[in-house]
Formats: sequence, structure tokens, C-alpha cells
Amino acid sequence: MPRAAAPPSTDPVAPADAWFAARGWEPFAFQRDVWRAYLDGEGGLIHAATGTGKTYAAWLGPVLEWIAEHPDDPTAGKAPPLRILWITPLRALAADTEEALRAPLTDLRLPWTLESRTGDTSSAVRSRQRTRLPTALVTTPESLALLLSRDDARQLFSDLRAVVVDEWHELMGTKRGVQVELALARLRGWRPALRTWGLSATIGNLHDAQDALLGTAPGRAQGRIIRAHIPKEVVVDALIPPTIERFPWAGHLGTQMLPQVVAAIKEGETAIVFTNTRSQTEIWYQALLDARPDWAGQIALHHGSLDRARREWVENGLRSGKLRCVVATSSLDLGVDFSPVDRVLQIGSPKGVARLLQRAGRSGHRPGAVSRVTCVPTNALELIEVAAARDGMHAGAVESRLPVDRPLDLLAQHVVTVALGGGFRSDALKAEVRTTRAYAGLMDDEWQWVLDFVTRGGDALSAYPEFQRVVISEDGTYNVGDKQIARRHRMSIGTIVSDASVTVKYLGGGSLGSVEEGFIARLKPGDKFVFAGKPLEFVRVRDMVAWVRRATSIKGMIPRWMGARMPLSTELAASLRGRLEEASRGVYRDPEMQAIRPILEIQARWSRIPAADELLLERVKTREGHHLFFFPFEGRLVHEGLAALFAYRISRLLPISFTFSMNDYGLELLSPDPAPLDEALAAGLLSPRNLLEDVPASLNATEMARRQFREIARVAGLVFQGFPHAGKTARQLQASSGLFFDVFTRYDPGNLLVSQAHREVLERQLESSRLGRTLERLAAGRVAVTTPRRTPPLAFPLLVDRTREAVTSESLADRVRRMQVALEKAADTGK
Repeated sequence: MPRAAAPPSTDPVAPADAWFAARGWEPFAFQRDVWRAYLDGEGGLIHAATGTGKTYAAWLGPVLEWIAEHPDDPTAGKAPPLRILWITPLRALAADTEEALRAPLTDLRLPWTLESRTGDTSSAVRSRQRTRLPTALVTTPESLALLLSRDDARQLFSDLRAVVVDEWHELMGTKRGVQVELALARLRGWRPALRTWGLSATIGNLHDAQDALLGTAPGRAQGRIIRAHIPKEVVVDALIPPTIERFPWAGHLGTQMLPQVVAAIKEGETAIVFTNTRSQTEIWYQALLDARPDWAGQIALHHGSLDRARREWVENGLRSGKLRCVVATSSLDLGVDFSPVDRVLQIGSPKGVARLLQRAGRSGHRPGAVSRVTCVPTNALELIEVAAARDGMHAGAVESRLPVDRPLDLLAQHVVTVALGGGFRSDALKAEVRTTRAYAGLMDDEWQWVLDFVTRGGDALSAYPEFQRVVISEDGTYNVGDKQIARRHRMSIGTIVSDASVTVKYLGGGSLGSVEEGFIARLKPGDKFVFAGKPLEFVRVRDMVAWVRRATSIKGMIPRWMGARMPLSTELAASLRGRLEEASRGVYRDPEMQAIRPILEIQARWSRIPAADELLLERVKTREGHHLFFFPFEGRLVHEGLAALFAYRISRLLPISFTFSMNDYGLELLSPDPAPLDEALAAGLLSPRNLLEDVPASLNATEMARRQFREIARVAGLVFQGFPHAGKTARQLQASSGLFFDVFTRYDPGNLLVSQAHREVLERQLESSRLGRTLERLAAGRVAVTTPRRTPPLAFPLLVDRTREAVTSESLADRVRRMQVALEKAADTGK
């Protein structure tokens, strides 16, 4: 008789174990924990290092649920309606995510359909999805909001079981993250048993992240935070410059480290060279190609302004191992699994521990493999930041993402979206919105103001019908009745606001990508520039398209993009101060600190190396005037606010004018006459009191708020960017938003969007909360004042940064070199 078949396993996660085993894998304990938690009806946050299996931890729970619900034959039947939403922060990740999710569906022969819906989705797929959505949908926050604006939205999501938010740390702390919070609140209102899971690799405040993800509704299940306790070795090292100048300045190394970078790339099979800006990406790509022309076709560049087809070609080349090296920005930070990559280099300081960990994880992107990142300094002082980042990483000092609180521009957008998506009643939607962490503290008067804004346009715009976007029916339901308003709103959904971009195309056809309008506006026909790694000649611009031809020379300008400034994070700044305190005691651990020892020894001899609880103040007199150098080591944005604040507080004691400069380490105030520093310190120069009055008074706060209002006006629906191929220019958009700002300021002084603009200037552009915490730290610590005869090494970069504003790059280098020669001579003679 044939032997009886073994009885099926009663363990509900057994099919996932079997699928893993068929691929030669063994599930980690945290993956099984997530599967069981999901099957128990729980939601939560999965926190695991890059490359340790978060995706399948989240995905196989819903798969196991289907198998358990169909014990006889889970492969039979038609494709079920939408059950799972998978939200990704980048549409570029959708294809890779879809490929990873499809593997178990194919192997287990489940009758599920799986598709993506992003800005890149073809019109044919969109048309099909208009009738029926797939069983599992990979989408972005913006595309989800568009689905919620459909009048049949509730029916669309009637079978939804779970939402997975990938890379939650990237969305948390942004308006896009708040957009996800609002969407989740809407879905939970329709599907109270909905399970939500977030995936995160690098975030410090896990409980805040979980609250934002799961909401704050009364009686909400607590949820789970499941950590992957998997040893993941991450190696952080640096390429040391062969010659260390004792008076370095920002960017002075340029591409001087090119030979060492080429050698590092040759050590491995495939490398990613990360830069902090798109301009740097173009520069380093061209430099590598010049150094190794035989690598043509084997190296590529990747950043968000390139054409989608070019980006996909690069990603496929990385995945297949055909490319030796890709020079990239943060566009390759997330999600995509490039297993062949075994070497990652970081040009310049990463400015944060989390960013360095994220980029390191691009190499060894699989369980058990070592991830390694090698930092390439653009300034010798950045070697301190490399050592400090390694300390922060070992200490687990990963940056937190601070939640965004009650952005009313986005709430106005969401209210119109919900009005389109079947309509709402005021009290019900207010209660729903308050279940999000972002709007838990929403006041009744704020809610009424938003309703008045979308129904009447507020006090200032009530005479204009186009701003009466939502109408109230006789039964008290709020809806959108105008098809033109509906179309404009759907085209404006989202919170990503950038400078107007111009598409770059060859005269003969073919798109290269897009650059910001401001760069193109400075070009004249015949001007040369380098973009997408190609030398180009500008021909003309028409209808937001810049027409170009190939140039014979490789020399040319590199486009500059806004928003490239990344300040030093709080955690990295604290680690950096700790490294400097060690140096003040003569301790120089690790090769990076040994390399910059000559710099810091001159600093100690001429002035002082500050301890971690010390504020170093240097008073230096030169032919330019009287310099005050402050070194809080808190990042450029905080120092920008401190420079204006200190100048304002000093000038109240004595009428005096200052010129500023600042970097991540400190700030400079230059005046023609000596500043009353001692009196200012005694009068509370470092006091954290009265910040809300002193900071706006020290800045052109109204003009800064006017610029910030441009984003708010776009998100709130005041400014429409235009229909496709008829885009407004940045100047037109700026003029429109500026007009609204002026009208509201004059005729509607209580306008809450104007108040939001002022608040965002303080918090986002000047990090005012961090500025306050910095002043509290400085006021509680010691102040060390020195009077060096010459500019010490820490102050020298501040001197150069101010000088560079007034001279060309060529004459700047010459002038800096002359200053360096004089200082080096003084250092050598012991003066």
C-alpha cells in the first residue's frame, strides 16, 4: 500500500517557511513575528537594517491570510478585488517593489493580480484600473490621494485588508507623511479593522513614528514595534588626502581625490559613488570619465532630474552588474536592491548618521553581508565628521524625524479631495481628521476657518467664484459641483513643490531630463553647459522646453539646483563636539583624527579646541575689520539664525553694522568697529528667552514668509500650475502667490495660511526649535573667549565663505592661496 501523505501543518506560517526553504532561505525570527502579528489582526512598525528582509516580513502576512481563508485550494478562483495597498515614497521604486512582491504570488500560484499606479503608469493601465483595481496595488501618496478623490472611492476600498507604508522614515516628518496620515484615517473610517504596517531602516523616534502611522483614535490598538535583532556589520572609513593643508576651506579639495576614488572603484566589481547634490554628481561623473575614458559605457550617473528612461537604464545596469560605477544622489538611497554593488563611496560629509547608514546599506544588500561605505572629504575638516558619524553609528544615535504639526494648507487640499470623493459632513470629517497624529490638536476655530476657506475663499476672496471650490448641499453635505474645479484640483494634488522645471531636449528629438527654470534663464544661445553627463550647447527655450545640440567641448557650466544645502544633524553635531573634546585633551583616535592632528594642533596653539560643553568665541582683527567667530557646532541653518540674532542683540547695545558668514561649525560677525562683546554676554546674548520676538525682528521675516507662502499657496489650491504643456513659469507662480500674500496680509490679517508661512520659516528654514535648544545648551555651558593674532584654522573657512561671495572662483583660489601662504609661514615659525 502506498504510504499515506503527511497531514498538512497546522502552523499558519508554514507556507511562508516552505516558500523560503524552496529558495534556500531561512526566515528570521522578526519576519515570523510580523506574520503572526498580522494574522492576529495587529498593525505596527517593522524596524530593520537595509537588506535584512523587511519587504517579505510585511508582504507574506497578507499572503498567509489568503491561504488560511482558502484551505482547500488557495490557487483557485478569480482574482479578488483590492486587498492590499503598498505605499512607496518614490515612484522609481514601484517597479522593483512589484517584482519582489510578485515572486511568492507566482511560486504559490495565487490568483492575485498585482500592479502599480504612479505618475509613470501608462494610460492603458490607468484606464483598466478605472474599472477594476488589482488585488494588490503599489502606489505613491499622491496617487492614493487621487484614488480617494473618486466619487466611488468608498466602494473601491470595500475589501481592503491592509496598508503597508514602505520607507516610512522618508515620509515621516514631511507634509507627504501627513498626506499619508490623512489617507489612512479616511481608509480606517471605511474599514475599521484595517491593519497598517510601516517599514523603516533608520529612524530614532520609533514610538512617534508608530503613532503617526497608526493614528491616535480613542481605543486604538496599541500596535507593535518589531525590531530585527540581526547583527549587521557596517564599516565606515575614509580616503585620507595625501597632503593635509593646515588651513582648509569648504570644497578646497574639489576633485583632487580623484585618483584615490578611481583606485577604490577598481577594488570591487560594482560601485555607487554618492554625492550630496546633483551638481556634484555631474562634476564627478565627468571627472571619472576624463580619468578613465576606457570606462565609457561602464559608468553612468543617476539623479532625479534625469529622464525616466535613462534612470531605468542605469538601475537595470546596476542590477545586472553590467555597470562598474554609478555616480548618484539620494535618488539611489532607498529600497532598490542592487545585489552586485560591493563598494559605496560618499563624496563629502554625509551630514547625518542615518544618511550614512542608509547609503552604506546599498552595498552588501543581503542578510549576513558586510556593508561598507568609504567617505571622500571635500575639505580636510570633514574627516572629523567621518569619525564622529562612526561614533554615532556605534552608539545607535540615529536621527529622529520630528512630526509636522497641523499644516492647514494640506488640510484644505484634503478637504476638497474628500468633497470630491463622495462628499462629507463637517463633524464627521473633523473627528476623522483628529484621529491623525498631525491634527490631533486641531482647534474648532481652525477647522471652521478651513471650511470657510474652501467654500467661500475666506474673507479676502469671497467675491471670486473660482475660490468657492466646495458647496454645501441642503442636507449639510459638502461636495464639489464644478467639473473644472474638480479637474484642476486633481491635477494639483500633492505636496511636492519645486522650482518650475524646463525639459531639456535635443533638436533632433530625445529628452535628457529637466533643469530648473532659473538656470536656463541665465543662458544665451551658444552657451555651453554639461547635463546628464553630456556637453551641450543651448539653442533656445520655448514653451518650457530648452532645445540643445551636442557640443564638441566638454567644458561648460554645471546646472545648480535649489535645496542642495544639507545642515549637520543634531546627533552628528553632538558626536563631533565629543571628538573635538578628545582632541583638546591630546587624544586622536582613528586614522581620520590622526590625519587632521596638524590642523587641530595649530588651532590649540593659536586659540583653543573647545570642550563639548564650551562655546568658543574668537576675536580677531584684520585689515577687513573686527571679526567675532562663534563655534556652537550645530549646523548651518541654526548658525544662520544665530548670526542674525547675535547681530540684532549686540546692535541694541550699540548701533553697529555686521557682515555675516556661517558654516556647519560656526559663524562670523564682521564689523568696522569693535563689538561690545563683554557687555552683550552680560546682557543675555546667549539667552533662550524672547526668541519669538527677537528672531523675526533680526531677519527680514516678512520677505522670507512671502517666499515660503509660494509653497503653501500651491498646496492649498490658491495657485494652479497650469494644464500639461501649458505650465506657468516660476516668475508667474511667484507673482501670483506674492499677490495673495500681500492681499491677505493687508485685508485678511487673521489668515491662518499667512501665519503658517511665518511659522514654517522659523521652523523649517531656521530650525527655530533646535536654535532654542542650542541657546539653552550654550547658556548652561562655559564660554571661552580668545584673541588670536591671526585667523586660526577653524575660523579660516568662514573667512573664505564670505570672500567667495564677492569674487570669481579663479580669483578666489588665488586670494585664498595668498592667505594660506601667510598663515602657513606663521605656523612654521611658531608665531
